[in-house]
Amino acid sequence: MNDHAYEGKNLDLDEIRETARTMPFFAERRLIRISDSGLFCRAAQDEWVSFLDTIPEFTYVIFVEQEVDKRNKLYKKVSARGYAALLNRQTEDQRRRWVLGILKQNEMAITYDAMDTLIAAAGEDMNNLRNELEKVLCYCMGKKGIVREDVEAIAVRQVESQIFQMVEWIALGKEREALELYYDLLSLKEPSMRILFLIARQMNRLMSVKALAADGKNRDQIGAAMKLKPFVAGKLMGQARSFTEEQLRQYVMLCVESEEAVKTGRMGDQIAVETVIVSIARRSHTSKNR
Repeated sequence: MNDHAYEGKNLDLDEIRETARTMPFFAERRLIRISDSGLFCRAAQDEWVSFLDTIPEFTYVIFVEQEVDKRNKLYKKVSARGYAALLNRQTEDQRRRWVLGILKQNEMAITYDAMDTLIAAAGEDMNNLRNELEKVLCYCMGKKGIVREDVEAIAVRQVESQIFQMVEWIALGKEREALELYYDLLSLKEPSMRILFLIARQMNRLMSVKALAADGKNRDQIGAAMKLKPFVAGKLMGQARSFTEEQLRQYVMLCVESEEAVKTGRMGDQIAVETVIVSIARRSHTSKNR
């Protein structure tokens, strides 16, 4: 009852002002959260600037904005009266340093491969990374170090990481393993059409990697051109070698045609993705055996 949320550009300042002045009920503080108001990326209205000077001590106001102009009068007022924080996601290097700090506290070593696998499995979310790291530490209790097999045995892969592995199985012609991974994703309530989109995107990536490699680019150069970490670019290069350029074009078109079949009602979404996985795995495997 002391927590109030407002969102969007059509805010009623009079209502917010009245809320701010109301004493909290059975609490020390009243909280007002204002999201995506757009007040910080256009000429600030004087009444909003004045409002911040009238907020009583028992009321806290939090603005959450996607875009901010630091020359904005309201931004300057917030910075003067409170605190302005830029909340970006941690970079991969920062996540790695954070993991190493936790491991040092626990006197635990980790191999390069294990670190790469852990970072890829957890994704960009620090909560995921913390949870997966805690599980791996518990799993490796009593050991001197963490190896890749430990991470693979215990860490829950994020969706994009699983798609990467699915394409790896497809490239190797391992139809059963690829389908099992697909069914695992479905059991986690991942939509079939999102999985299809990610498969198509991965095939597009492989086309780009193959073209850059044909131009003589090495792993680091490909990573820089595609804004990928070198170890990710290296893995993509390995996958790309399993396909011809023409095959990759065909598989991207297969994904597009399958999406169209689902949208027009000619095929169910789950069967459409199964068909794509089986078709690519069998054709890729067949072409390698010739």
